Order: sequence, then structure tokens, then C-alpha cells
Amino acid sequence: MNVRDAAPKDIPAILAIYNRAIRETTAAWTNREETLDDRLTWFEGRKKEGLPVLVAENDKGEVLAFASFGPFRPREGYRFTAEHTVYVDPKAQRQGVAFALLSQLIDIAGAKGLHLLLGVIDGENAASIALHEKLGFEVTGRLPQAGTKFGRWLDLVLMTLVLNAGMPAPKK
Repeated sequence: MNVRDAAPKDIPAILAIYNRAIRETTAAWTNREETLDDRLTWFEGRKKEGLPVLVAENDKGEVLAFASFGPFRPREGYRFTAEHTVYVDPKAQRQGVAFALLSQLIDIAGAKGLHLLLGVIDGENAASIALHEKLGFEVTGRLPQAGTKFGRWLDLVLMTLVLNAGMPAPKK
């Protein structure tokens, strides 16, 4: 497996992984699948803002997963906090792909001077919660019945990792 920066040629594979998650899982709390133009706009926006978009590929060059992070909230007080996302093709799950991607995102976020990395996870996704705990994230919040999909209420689990623990808060 190889983890690398995504390129425009990867967008169709990223789109397929994401839309499958929309159709079949509670990882994305939406029913609206994206178009290729939607994902290209997302990708170009991330790149323009200097934000990472990573892919993991197998030895044949097939994209198995993607990951990124972006602003948590738009106000400047949150500028040192980022929310990340990792999506893995089902055929590659439980093979260390998400671990490799999230590990690299943690390194990138820390190097960019971010202070907190946030994962927002469906409360029933035990595998994702365990992965985050393995990488040092802590459950710092649970919002009961915060969303709905597939005819049921879903809890939202917030998991955080302080990246630069000794970092002083900015004066402004």
C-alpha cells in the first residue's frame, strides 16, 4: 500500500468511495450522492486552501481510500482546529489503510501548526472509534440522536487529539 497526495485523476475513485458510503453506510449523514463536478470542486477548493487530500493505493495503483481535513468552523477563533475525514473502500477495510491515512493526516496537521484534530463519527461505528483511540484520540463528546438516516436516529461522537500540547494560545 502507498499513501500519497491525491491528483485530479483520482477524483473518480474518490467519488465512487464516497458515494458508496452515502448509499450504504451512516458514515456520511446525507442521502444526496455527489457528482464528479461536486468532488472536483471540493478537491480544487482543498488544494487552493493548502489542505491535504491523500489517497491510499494498492500495488496496482487502485485507490483504496481517501482522507482529508479542513476547517472545523469558519470563525477565526477555530483556526487552529481541523475536522478530518477518512473513507475506505469496503474491500480494503480492516487492513491498516485508515490507520496509515489518519497517521499521515495527524503528522501534516501538526506540521501545519494546528492545535486540535477532530473526528466526528457515527456513534455505532465501533471500528472507527477504536481506530481513533489507537491513534490517541479521546471521546470528548456524544450528541444523542443528533442526526437521522435509514429511518433511525443516530448519535454523533466527537473525538479529539491535541496535536501541539505546549502551544500557547494566540493573543488575538
